[in-house]
Amino acid sequence: MTDRKMTEHVQQLMARTGSLMAPILPKRWRADIPVVPVVRLTGIIGFSTPLRPGLTLSSIARALDRAFGLRRARAVALAINSPGGSAVQSHFIFQRIRQLAAEKGIPVIGFVEDVAASGGYMIACAADEIVCDPSSIVGSIGVIGASFGFQDAMKKLGIERRIYTAGEHKSSLDPFLPENPDDVERLKGIQKQIHGSFIALVKARRGAKLAGPEKTLFSGEYWGGDEAIEYGLVDRLGDVRSVLRERFGKDVRMPLISSERGLFGRRVQGINSRGDFWSHSGLAEEIVSAVEARAIWARFGL
Repeated sequence: MTDRKMTEHVQQLMARTGSLMAPILPKRWRADIPVVPVVRLTGIIGFSTPLRPGLTLSSIARALDRAFGLRRARAVALAINSPGGSAVQSHFIFQRIRQLAAEKGIPVIGFVEDVAASGGYMIACAADEIVCDPSSIVGSIGVIGASFGFQDAMKKLGIERRIYTAGEHKSSLDPFLPENPDDVERLKGIQKQIHGSFIALVKARRGAKLAGPEKTLFSGEYWGGDEAIEYGLVDRLGDVRSVLRERFGKDVRMPLISSERGLFGRRVQGINSRGDFWSHSGLAEEIVSAVEARAIWARFGL
């Protein structure tokens, strides 16, 4: 028997053996069972504290790599629940998803849970198809910045502000100084630029699906699931399990791909926003962070 015939014989034997063994093998070992890994993208984007890790590229990069690298993956599902946050981190995550999808040739399906607003919707746009619940909140395609003014309170308390800078605009938008119209105009110019980039991204990803006047779509307003479909911001209603079983069959495997965990079960992070590794913080910082996070979610009634 020639080497070629021997190879063909072995391949046929292995194929017959696989067919006989398939019914008794666990589903996770069967090559004929479709697999769609699910990656959860939850939290305020770019907003992290030691006890409340937020959603950043460094926190979910490993999970994305594992999901797109999974053998026999037919698609990758994103379970998105985010009110937004950092424009930069939102774009980083969007880009990584699109890069991996192009490299692996795998379609991406985004599933909106409670909310995909602002940066959360930017991430949803990384999906080739966006699915939401009728009660999901979608949109808020805009840019926001907020601060406080304490100058009058300081006068009443008899506190004198002393600040020393090198650079004409180094102290711009200082909350302890009176508001300077030039500083506000400069900030709004930056926001307009970021907003324009956001709009261009949405148009590029959603294309002809978008419906309705741009003045409405890109006003920063947000909508429920049914209206989001009418405006072309999402494609259909549904949930992860129902849609994936409908698309890939009732036996589809949907493994949840989470970030790697450390010795005590906490997510392994990269570096934080201060540029160093996680360290312990005081109670005051945690309270302030919790209040800020609560305020961001509360904008959407959550």
